[in-house]
Amino acid sequence: MAEFLLALFVFLVLHSIPAIPAIRGRLISLLGRAAYFSLYSLVSIVVLGWVFYAALNVDYIPLWEPAAWQAWMTLLAAPVGVFLVVAGLFSVNPLSVSIRQGQRPGAIVSVTRHPVLWGFTIWALGHLVANGDLRSLILFGGFALFALGTIPMMERRARSRLGDQWQRLAGETSILPFAALFHGRTPLSGDAPLVIAAAGTAVLTLWLLAGGHAALFYADPLVLATAF
Repeated sequence: MAEFLLALFVFLVLHSIPAIPAIRGRLISLLGRAAYFSLYSLVSIVVLGWVFYAALNVDYIPLWEPAAWQAWMTLLAAPVGVFLVVAGLFSVNPLSVSIRQGQRPGAIVSVTRHPVLWGFTIWALGHLVANGDLRSLILFGGFALFALGTIPMMERRARSRLGDQWQRLAGETSILPFAALFHGRTPLSGDAPLVIAAAGTAVLTLWLLAGGHAALFYADPLVLATAF
């Protein structure tokens, strides 16, 4: 458990760096923007792998009984979460987390101005429901709380950074997914990052269901969904 908690702590600290402008700016000035994002992505993947490795070595302590509907929640929520994360990262979004620069937000912002954070939350909560044990509660619950807790901080940063543009951009978007669309403040649109994210999510989901998830995490979602 100690290694698991340490790995999770390192992961959360690592993902706090982009939210601290002074540290992020200094790293970009030292390494260059492309090198910074490449190195940061590599380190993030390694640390995330460490988190899951440590979690798999923690004793299983059940908290609630498994059921098929819980596995179906993951099957439905995980692809949505992955899509939002990928689309958000590769779309221009001055309002929130993104690896691309620019002032004109991508189409994903019509869904929510924080697609990466909501995607991570949906993915985490979908896995939390299907994994009724203590380590999963700590792992996925921690991920979801961290992502949701980052939203107010991103709101304050964007409001301060964008100045007069904030009111216009915020008025065309929403924090809650689909709220701006539902209230008619913005039209539903599409662009290349959305298409790429949809294709990438479909390929990844098919691979995971075809055995990739079982190979990586020793659990087959389809078997769990039909086992009860």
